[in-house]
Amino acid sequence: MPVKFVARSHLPTRYGLFEIHAFEDSHTGKEHVALVMGCVDDGQPVLMRVHSECLTGDAFGSQRCDCGPQLDLAMRKIAEAGRGVILYLRQEGRGIGLVNKVRAYALQDQGADTVEANEQLGFAPDLREYSMCERMLRTLGIASVCLMTNNPLKVDALRAHGLLVAERIPLQTGENPHNMAYLRTKHDKMGHMLEGVSDHSKPSD
Repeated sequence: MPVKFVARSHLPTRYGLFEIHAFEDSHTGKEHVALVMGCVDDGQPVLMRVHSECLTGDAFGSQRCDCGPQLDLAMRKIAEAGRGVILYLRQEGRGIGLVNKVRAYALQDQGADTVEANEQLGFAPDLREYSMCERMLRTLGIASVCLMTNNPLKVDALRAHGLLVAERIPLQTGENPHNMAYLRTKHDKMGHMLEGVSDHSKPSD
């Protein structure tokens, strides 16, 4: 198997005690982690967030996206439930990498939206893939999940890899004046299920 379990350890966080499980992908050289709270191998659907790395949002508190608030909310929901998992995947910038993400930001500063910026750099709008999730969840003993996401294509992608998604749970948060155009692009061009951010909701000048 290209994705293998390497190690695990306790990870105390401001939301409570998680276990962090480290995985390596021999095909890509990337390292992914799973944050686990509570008993998740009992056969019951597990509350889960599949979160692609966003250094600017997750670590630096960037307001250009909603990634950091989504990760925080997912951890809080899992802590409240006392049980769940976050798969944290090293797929920065929807798979284009950190440096190209900053290049895409520069194009957005000039008026491109997130899809247009990726395309101007020669990339597809979204290069993420989720094949590693099946192996990670199988290692954790998870057979069924309740997926926290606004992206129906993520649900389809996980199901295409044989994962049972029992329910999709909306995770809309983090709207601010700096990311509304970004969220509209997610809604209008990428099919994300977001309320109140369509073209019809654009503020007047």
